[in-house]
Amino acid sequence: MPAFLLKCALRTCILFLILCSVNLNAQSLYFPPTTGNTWETSAPTSLGWCQERIDSLYQMLDDNNTRAFILLKNGKIVLEQYFNGHNPSQIWYWASAGKSLTAFLVGLAQQEGLLSIHDKTSQYLGNGWTSCDSAAESQITIRHQLTMTTGLDDGVEDHYCTLDTCLTCLVPPGIRWAYHNGPYTLLDSVMEEATGVTMTQFVAQKLRTKTGITGLYLQNGYNNVFYSTARSMARFGLLMLGNGKWNGTPVMTDTAYFHDMIHPSQAINKSYGYLWWLNGQPSYMLPGLQLVVPGFMSPVAPADSYAAMGKNGQFASITPSEGLVWVRMGDDPGGTAVPYLLYNKIWDYINQLSCVSSAVKPETADFFGIYPNPATGLMTLDLPEGEFCGKLSDLSGRNLREFAALQGRTTMDVSGIPAGTYLLSLSECGEGTRISRVIIISD
Repeated sequence: MPAFLLKCALRTCILFLILCSVNLNAQSLYFPPTTGNTWETSAPTSLGWCQERIDSLYQMLDDNNTRAFILLKNGKIVLEQYFNGHNPSQIWYWASAGKSLTAFLVGLAQQEGLLSIHDKTSQYLGNGWTSCDSAAESQITIRHQLTMTTGLDDGVEDHYCTLDTCLTCLVPPGIRWAYHNGPYTLLDSVMEEATGVTMTQFVAQKLRTKTGITGLYLQNGYNNVFYSTARSMARFGLLMLGNGKWNGTPVMTDTAYFHDMIHPSQAINKSYGYLWWLNGQPSYMLPGLQLVVPGFMSPVAPADSYAAMGKNGQFASITPSEGLVWVRMGDDPGGTAVPYLLYNKIWDYINQLSCVSSAVKPETADFFGIYPNPATGLMTLDLPEGEFCGKLSDLSGRNLREFAALQGRTTMDVSGIPAGTYLLSLSECGEGTRISRVIIISD
């Protein structure tokens, strides 16, 4: 056989094997029935997990005001626990984790030709939905709402407010990322105008029959918040893990939109897709801050993880490479508007569930562990091999404290520094900055 034909044959075989692998992975996912309470389980011991470490995870969750926690492996329930009087049939709010559900629903509306994300928002809300002049307002599209790049000022007195008087133009759309609830919330009105039904009705029509996801939207001030059981949130995570298919049934057929939804949507905050938080990116931004932080948003989570995140720690985390989905619902654990510190802490405990390893750290030279975070006096650092120098600065860039010759597991004194959010930057002594991490100092 000529050499070029042999190469073609080999490439065809490799492509065939890849496609087979993809199909086998898709087929290996378990999907529970769309009605009833049946849901197959996998024993934690089948993953090599130790009960005492599961107990430690549950204790940490309980200590952080959790109400429900579910972890799926390839679709089957491995862990499911309820706290503080919560139960499997009780509904709870998704808060801003519902933004990610909204992104999925917008994709469904687009695939049915009911809207295009490149449409002007004013096409659905009418002229004058902001206090901008008509030329500036007409530049804002649905995609800008999905990516938090409307250019509207998030520094207003109430960034939840959806009145035109609260929506003022700061910069042209697309050039500034800012976590702004008002423009996002108005996506619900865009959807209702485009589909002719309420958001609750759209979920019932498009998701309940095919996936068993149930829930409803309830008005809370300016917000329109989705409520469901923890298992419905886990079903949504499993739908995402299945790339928009449920047990072979396509739910989202617009594969290009699905891809774009969970990949960087703009170059400003690379860890943000269409209302989804993304790990594994070179930098990230946090709500309320115009600060780009180098490194993964969650150094302790697998790089391909992405998540729906909401106020008070409402999480749905998806990791395709490991077939993992976990959800957490609960009350305020303290911290930021989107409390990603609790997200990292949960991953810390998940990484330590294995009986044969005290910890599993991601394969990245940029990793270093910090705990407790928030801290009051001493922080403990777990560093890679080498000798590190560091500095602690406030969010304006002003240096507050410098550290030299940090090695292995070491402590760092942050006493005397006022409560607040700061940036810790570490580098191998004499080298460039290796990575920066946000830390919180409490009272």
